[in-house]
Amino acid sequence: MKNTLVIFFFFFGIIATAQNKKYNSEDLSITPLIDGTLMVPEKTEKPPLAIIIGGSGPTDRNGNQQMVVNNSIKFLAEGLYDNNIASFRYDKRIVKQMKMRALNEKNIRFDDFIEDATAVLNYFKKDERFSKVYIIGHSQGSLVGMVAAQQAADGFISIAGAGQEIDDVIIDQLANQAPGLVDNARTSFDDLRANGVALNYSPGLASIFRKEIQPFIFTWMQYDPKVEITKLNIPVLIVNGDKDIQVQVSEAELLKNAKPDATYAIIEKMNHVLKEIEGNDLENSKSYNIYNLPVAPKLISVISDFIKK
Repeated sequence: MKNTLVIFFFFFGIIATAQNKKYNSEDLSITPLIDGTLMVPEKTEKPPLAIIIGGSGPTDRNGNQQMVVNNSIKFLAEGLYDNNIASFRYDKRIVKQMKMRALNEKNIRFDDFIEDATAVLNYFKKDERFSKVYIIGHSQGSLVGMVAAQQAADGFISIAGAGQEIDDVIIDQLANQAPGLVDNARTSFDDLRANGVALNYSPGLASIFRKEIQPFIFTWMQYDPKVEITKLNIPVLIVNGDKDIQVQVSEAELLKNAKPDATYAIIEKMNHVLKEIEGNDLENSKSYNIYNLPVAPKLISVISDFIKK
């Protein structure tokens, strides 16, 4: 399970989705590539709205990927709804592209995800049903949302977001998982940053440096979360779980150090897919594929209190 983060960053597959008819919701298409679900509490006039941005890979609006169905984002949206907070969660554009059989890895850019998040933000800023519009970014979505929120958001929430540039995050992972590949990876990242291409990478690093995805990695490397978070002149909440085996608490600490005035919360027993874990890494890994396990209640209360204060 320790290599999950790297795998998720570069995995492309088929998506499974699930909908809950219990809540007042509607499906919306914001652009030809952005389809999502809007949930609006019926009892609250002009509630705040949270735009929820999923993590890496072909993540759908519910937080799921092929063979990874935990409904983490869906349960987060429902928890906010129960606290009278509206939400919009959406499929990443690569989900739609895969359904259309139009996905070409070599054309994917990190900036595409920022463009999509900005389009969603601009759409809902014009919607007078909502008092304020917040962005919640999970994992990779933290950096995406961090940049998009600089435009017009009323607040930003990072959940399990990296505090380092992506190449440094991966180097740290490799140091724990495959230390023999660290030197070659560092050289390859340096080549990619300097020249826009890396040629002399180890076959063991092909999942990261394949020719088709190097343009995506290169554009991702241009953003430093520690820099981007300082550009936010709005309320910021930084959240991480102490059972997260993909994004360590130290990453959240880097964000907090860069943005000292941010609200900061470490959720006990919460893992990367927002579930409470009482036991060991085996329980942790199994939770990634338990479709009906709710998210940590403390996460819902921390986010709700932040948005409503």
